[in-house]
Amino acid sequence: MISYFQAVVIGLLQGVTELFPVSSLGHSVLLPALLGWHEVVAGQAARESFYLAFLVGLHVATALALLAFFWRDWLRIVAGLVGSVRRRRIETADERLGWLLVVATLPAGAVGVAFEHALRTLFAKPLAAAVFLTLNGVILLAGERLRRRTAPAPAPVSEGPGAAPARVEPSRRLDTLALGEALLIGACQILAFFAGISRSGVTMVAGLARGLDHEDAARFAFLLATPIIFAAGLYKLPDFLGPNGDGVRGQIVAGSLVAGAAAWLSVRFLTGWFKTRTLTPFAVYCLVVGVACTARFA
Repeated sequence: MISYFQAVVIGLLQGVTELFPVSSLGHSVLLPALLGWHEVVAGQAARESFYLAFLVGLHVATALALLAFFWRDWLRIVAGLVGSVRRRRIETADERLGWLLVVATLPAGAVGVAFEHALRTLFAKPLAAAVFLTLNGVILLAGERLRRRTAPAPAPVSEGPGAAPARVEPSRRLDTLALGEALLIGACQILAFFAGISRSGVTMVAGLARGLDHEDAARFAFLLATPIIFAAGLYKLPDFLGPNGDGVRGQIVAGSLVAGAAAWLSVRFLTGWFKTRTLTPFAVYCLVVGVACTARFA
């Protein structure tokens, strides 16, 4: 089973790493293995276990935190979708964003229903998670390199002595994405079913590759994660209500409360971070931790 202390630690880990581009699933495999929580590690890789029920609470709490943070955006998006359906055309930026999110949700949603359970049980092993976490760092670095190569040249600006050069960003707006581009960005979420690959990270890299700046790429990634994470929680609800949840529902509540609070603070921090900063520090972290854990578990 899982203790209250373990539930709180994993809940905190989930709330932070689900939104930071460093893979929540990878960390939830690696940290218990490093701490010697062997029953938790075994539960993650089992076809049926208490950990399935535990995931329900963490996913729902994370999704609710995202909804709470972006509630104004979601009100506009839902209103835009309703208006667009009634008029049978897309006229406003909110209507277009709504349809972009709908289209982008389809690939990962379909694959998740069919294969999420099998992929989780197959790859929820410490060594596999460490290798994929290293690969996640490579993906983030590659995304930053591609962005620098495709960004327009900066306009001359006057800088004071010792001032850092301004970071150059593409000027493309989020609502200019085509539906096919949204489908491609959404399909990248499928990689996050492999423990160690970050959902927000690969989604942001795909957005940067299509010309978005870091702020809009992050906003789209967080909005896109909300229905996927919430649906994952609801899909596993029978595990929470069934035998898998027996004896751990109190721990699930404790872990979920911590996960929700951590997710809200994380998205608040990251939306500010990506206004002026890049994915590079997270890439370096993934490479260092991934290589170290690969050596540890090889």
